[in-house]
Amino acid sequence: MTLPKTPSFRLDGRRALVAGGSRGIGLGAAVALAEAGGEVVITARGEKGLTEATEAMRAEGHNVSGAVLDITDLEAQEAFLAAQAPFDVMVNSAGTARHAAALDMTAEDYDAVTNTNTRAAFFLARNVARGMAGTGGSIIMMSSQMGHVGGPDRSVYCATKHAVEGMTKSMAIEWGPQNIRVNTICPTFIRTPLTAPTFADPEKLAWIQSKIKLPRTGEISDIMGAVVFLATDASSLVTGTSILVDGGWTAG
Repeated sequence: MTLPKTPSFRLDGRRALVAGGSRGIGLGAAVALAEAGGEVVITARGEKGLTEATEAMRAEGHNVSGAVLDITDLEAQEAFLAAQAPFDVMVNSAGTARHAAALDMTAEDYDAVTNTNTRAAFFLARNVARGMAGTGGSIIMMSSQMGHVGGPDRSVYCATKHAVEGMTKSMAIEWGPQNIRVNTICPTFIRTPLTAPTFADPEKLAWIQSKIKLPRTGEISDIMGAVVFLATDASSLVTGTSILVDGGWTAG
C-alpha cells in the first residue's frame, strides 16, 4: 500500500512580492512567506516603515528586500515589475478605506478608495501575471469579509472588495490554463495599528463581537497560515475562490 504524501508548505527557491507589506496584515504576509523559505520583496509608499520592516525581518535571518512604490501610480508600478525577475507568488495587501454613510460620501473619497482597492489591484495582478506566464504562480488578493456582506458606513469599501472577489474569479478562469492561481483572503477585523481606533470604540467593538462567532477578535497571526497555504503547493488545486478568516462572521 502506498500512502499519500502531504504537499509541501515550503517556498524555497521561489520569489514572492508583497504589496503594502511594511505593516499590519501585509507585514504578517511577508514574514509568513519568508519563514516558509521564500525570497520576499516588500513594496510600500513610505520609506521609513519599509526600512524598519525589512531591517527587522533581516535581523531574524529572512531573505527580504524593499522598494518604495505607490501601486496607484500605474506607470511606476509597471516599470518596477519590468525591472524585476518574475515572481512566483504575489500578495496584494495594499488598500485603503474612508468610511462614511452613503449619503455623505464625497466623490474625492470614492475615487481614493476605488483607485487603490480596485483599479491599482487589477493592474498589479495583471502585470504580475504577465511575468508568471509559462511558469505559473499564485496571486493572492487581500480582500475582506466585506467582499461577501455589507456593513454600515462601508458602501464604497464593500463595493471595492466585492469587485476584487469578482475580478479574482474571472482572472482565475482566464489564467488557469497557464497554471496561474488567483485567490482571495478575506479577514474580519484584525487588530493592527490602523484598526486600533475602531477597537477602542466600545460601540464598534460590541458590534464586531456580536458578529464574530468565536470568542475573540482577529490577530495578524490568524492570516499568516492562509497566506502560506495559498502560496505553496499545498493549495495547487485551489483557484478562483476565497478563504474567509472571519471567525464565522459571514456564516449568518
